[in-house]
Amino acid sequence: MSIALKQVFNKDKTFRPKRKFEPGTQRFELHKRAQASLNSGVDLKAAVQLPNGEDQNDWVAVHVVDFFNRINLIYGTICEFCTERTCPVMSGGPKYEYRWQDDLRYKKPTALPAPQYMNLLMDWIEVQINNEDIFPTSVGVPFPKNFLQICKKILCRLFRVFVHVYIHHFDRIIIMGAEAHVNTCYKHFYYFVTELNLIDRKELEPLKEMTTRMCH
Repeated sequence: MSIALKQVFNKDKTFRPKRKFEPGTQRFELHKRAQASLNSGVDLKAAVQLPNGEDQNDWVAVHVVDFFNRINLIYGTICEFCTERTCPVMSGGPKYEYRWQDDLRYKKPTALPAPQYMNLLMDWIEVQINNEDIFPTSVGVPFPKNFLQICKKILCRLFRVFVHVYIHHFDRIIIMGAEAHVNTCYKHFYYFVTELNLIDRKELEPLKEMTTRMCH
């Protein structure tokens, strides 16, 4: 990453604190392996495939946390331009509007300004990945039976961040010189969720044309 990009993606811009893996744990080793693959410039399609002998839940857990950190960082770089005035609804162009529901304060799908939606989304994901009953960090503690379903919901909602950023704020990404970085992150995310069937194809529709050009 260039010096300019490091300045763009600095720790002060992070939308939420990063979730890290404890050194010495199996998940930390998987995280290092995934990072090494990316840093070596290998084919992203190959990098997302489940390594032989590894548990799928562990592999998914590592990637969900990593994508949360990365996408959180991307949104953090443009969040000052995503306001209730510029983005009064959370959308991906005129055809797609996303409504928030969390079964707590918002029991029914509710239209919200994009920054409010993003705050609720990141808060909700942070609660999930810091919940030891869902993302256990102790060796030998099993994942819950509904782990993959929870991860699918997290990834679906993270994809909506990409949709909003690409359609409404990509001009800012280009001005900051971060286009290549964001595109690589998107390709990594897309290959991962499609490799393991973790996202409904209809959710991918808003970025279908761009994805066809970028990922095939």
